[in-house]
Amino acid sequence: METRVAVISIIIENPESVQAMNEILHQYGEYIIGRMGIPYRAKGINIISIAIDAPQDVISAMSGKIGKLKGVSSKAAYSNVSGK
Repeated sequence: METRVAVISIIIENPESVQAMNEILHQYGEYIIGRMGIPYRAKGINIISIAIDAPQDVISAMSGKIGKLKGVSSKAAYSNVSGK
């Protein structure tokens, strides 16, 4: 199956959604290359970047599930790199 490399950017404004977001990330753990999280205390938010190598539908599903959480925004940026 062909995969794509992407970055999913996440902004969490509702701390109560962190556990649910981490559960989603755990479900897709086999595809995650790396994760970087930055707590921005001055604004009371968390900023997270997820590097992922997965089929495009998996990336879209993961980003969509995260974006549906209360107080969480999610966007995926795709590279032109693909592989098997």
